[in-house]
Amino acid sequence: LAHHTVFDTPILPGTAYLDLALHAADHTGHTTIDELLLHTPLVLQPGRTVRVQVIVNSADADGEATLDVYSRPEEEHGEWTRHATAVLVKDDLQPGFDLTSWPPADATPVDVESVYEALTDAGLRYGPAFRGLRAAWRRGDELFAEVALPEKERAEVADFGVHPALFDAAVHLPAWAGLAEVPEGQNRLPFAWSGVRLHATGATDLRVRVRLGDAGSLSLQAADPTGAPVASIDTLTARLVSAEQLDVSGSAPENSLFRVEWSPLDLVPAAREAWAVLGDHTLYDELRQTATATYYEDLTALT
Repeated sequence: LAHHTVFDTPILPGTAYLDLALHAADHTGHTTIDELLLHTPLVLQPGRTVRVQVIVNSADADGEATLDVYSRPEEEHGEWTRHATAVLVKDDLQPGFDLTSWPPADATPVDVESVYEALTDAGLRYGPAFRGLRAAWRRGDELFAEVALPEKERAEVADFGVHPALFDAAVHLPAWAGLAEVPEGQNRLPFAWSGVRLHATGATDLRVRVRLGDAGSLSLQAADPTGAPVASIDTLTARLVSAEQLDVSGSAPENSLFRVEWSPLDLVPAAREAWAVLGDHTLYDELRQTATATYYEDLTALT
């Protein structure tokens, strides 16, 4: 996971939340992620364990269930940070795409190395585990890609619906295609998914077709090397994020320049009140328990 960095900050990829939601949907009898929204990025810190909690609430009368993803450092017992919310639904929609004809006709090849060079220059840096783009083509607003898991990651495939690194690699080409529309010092990160369906598990290689939409949105279809459907996303929307926004995201690294600390402060004893008591021994006895009191027998004694 440390191989996924944005502006030199390791963050949990959005596809990891997607996998958690798909896993929960499978266990609760739901077939589709109707909507998944990311609220706060989870910043990853070397040597620090984070506990993640996924809560699926009871389904309503229509069978819809909501899901929340939280985290907090393993060694702390404070409040949980909410990172994502989702709505799980049941439907019987069958995959309506076919990627058996491959590679795409009339599409122009795209150099994969130039894709990663441009992404790196823009602040999107992917280590070996996430550099899964193997071949790419473009045909107008359509993008086509072949992505694959590195050999070291393939032993983990059975633990996921679609391995997060493989699913993340599926959107590297559209991230590259949208760089021209992104202001300097910012990047587009996945923010909202809708209509996400898992058609098969165990994939280590994918054929991917993406249709670009407006303002950083896209639809995606993924199949195995034979063209059989694996996953589909009706709409994926990205939003602009700056390095400063990651720094103040609420899960800043432990070595951040800003932190909350308790500092000891030497207290100065409060001055005791001073009273002059004239001729009243009872009042004098009471006051001198909590204040400085001087007794005077009469007015003459004051002079």
